[in-house]
Order: sequence, then structure tokens, then C-alpha cells
Amino acid sequence: MKFMLVTTTERIPGKEYEVIGEVFGLTTQSKNMFSDIGASLKGLVGGEIKAYTNMLEESRLKAVERLKENAKAMGADAVVMMRYDSGSIMQDMQSVVAYGTAVRFI
Repeated sequence: MKFMLVTTTERIPGKEYEVIGEVFGLTTQSKNMFSDIGASLKGLVGGEIKAYTNMLEESRLKAVERLKENAKAMGADAVVMMRYDSGSIMQDMQSVVAYGTAVRFI
């Protein structure tokens, strides 16, 4: 895939563009049983649950990659105003969406 600019800002300095439309990338992840057991034990003593932190980081990266793929399929050169949202589906499943506005340079 060619380089796809993704920015959280509304304007790209020095670029004029037309809006194509909204675009998103979504993923839902879960950890395995052993990670869940470790997380439960960590929950008793406190501290960072690294397995879940890693899962969310992987989910964020996957969501952005899917956002870029969807923007490219729409003919976009960039995505502006990119944001994330996440939520739990079940106790051990996390959903992450990256969304923004696909644009084409003019």
C-alpha cells in the first residue's frame, strides 16, 4: 500500500483537498485463557495488566491499518480528524474502531 497520511487535525498544512466521506477500521480482539487467569490474579494485587495493554495496542494498530485500507478503496489520499473509540463486548473481548474523514488532494 502506498503511504496514507492519517492525521488527527482538520487541516493538512499546504494541501487542498475534497472530502470523500467518513471512513473507519474496526477490530475485536480477545486474549487466551492463560492471559485471563493472569489478569485475574493481577487484579487482586493491582498494577498494569500487560496482556490487555498489549491486546489494546495490537487492536489500535489493526484498526488504523483497516482504516487506511478502507480509505484507499474509496480513492482517498489521506484521512483527517482521525479518532479512536473502544468498548468491551464481553468480559474478555475488546472492540476498537479508528474513524475519520477520507479526503482526496486537489
